[in-house]
Amino acid sequence: MLQQLDMSSPEFLEELEKTKKFTDKVCKQFGFEYHPMEDVNEGVIMGLARHKLLYGKRFCPCFMVEEDPAKPGKYKSVDDRVCPCPQALEKEIPEEGKCHCGIFCTPEFVKANS
Repeated sequence: MLQQLDMSSPEFLEELEKTKKFTDKVCKQFGFEYHPMEDVNEGVIMGLARHKLLYGKRFCPCFMVEEDPAKPGKYKSVDDRVCPCPQALEKEIPEEGKCHCGIFCTPEFVKANS
């Protein structure tokens, strides 16, 4: 069942700010840059914040989240995509210059696509 969330609520806006700080930290830690298209970053950050509030983790917003049949009341994402996901760190970013969602990019990708 699709859960609803008021994205103008103080709770969501607070989580949105925390998520922005989280993505800033990921960029700094790994030497990434944000995607050159701001709407990509905004959409991903909003999706991460939404998932954190709804499911308790910053699941990648580009993949489905479902209840874990082995653990009722707990959730999991397809391919276990919790940001920053291993797939992005180990394969997507090194090979393509960006993660699947596009928020985390190599400096080279940003330069070539700005």
